[in-house]
Amino acid sequence: MKRGPITFFILVGLALSIFAAAPETAWKLAKQVNGVSIYSRPHPGSKLKEFKAIGEIDAPSRAVHGVIDDVEAYTTFMPYTAEARVLEKKADAIFAYQRLSPKIVSDRDYTLRIEKKSWPTESGPAYLSQWKQANEHGPAEKPGVFRVKLCNGSWLLEPIGPNKTRATYHVFTDSGIVVPPFLANTISETGITKLFAAVRKQVQNPKYQSE
Repeated sequence: MKRGPITFFILVGLALSIFAAAPETAWKLAKQVNGVSIYSRPHPGSKLKEFKAIGEIDAPSRAVHGVIDDVEAYTTFMPYTAEARVLEKKADAIFAYQRLSPKIVSDRDYTLRIEKKSWPTESGPAYLSQWKQANEHGPAEKPGVFRVKLCNGSWLLEPIGPNKTRATYHVFTDSGIVVPPFLANTISETGITKLFAAVRKQVQNPKYQSE
């Protein structure tokens, strides 16, 4: 089975990112649900917000990383993911393609350049996966599929015990859904909640326990 790091989740209008926000802009708590704290802050030059979510996952960091790294299995557990595959592996990055099928709108797709880092801690390995849009390295646009041209984000996985991981998810993207900004931002919060639920469920699969 081919493996690769993460891209991930743009549910219907996720409008978010960590990379360009002004450092002086403080995060504000947007909501807390199912043990996940979701923060937002304005993104310069956009009415869409960037988001950060922090939540604990009852599994070793290595297993959680295995789930996020398993791009080509996304169609089996990530909501709305119709297609996901690793296109190319380089020394410093992996390129991955995904197509989402939200049902209420046309399909969306994008190619991401993903970089990974890991380092030891007292409780086990920590992992960082960062990605940004790289459509020029992926397949050509398809009729009837909206090409997402902005998607930046990251996963940080920090062990806080032998069988517990603190996961921090950042993202800023514009999936091209024409809705009022407040609605797009609300959809983003819901999408992040679904994302954490999917990862928490998938990590219980025995195949990740041997990672």
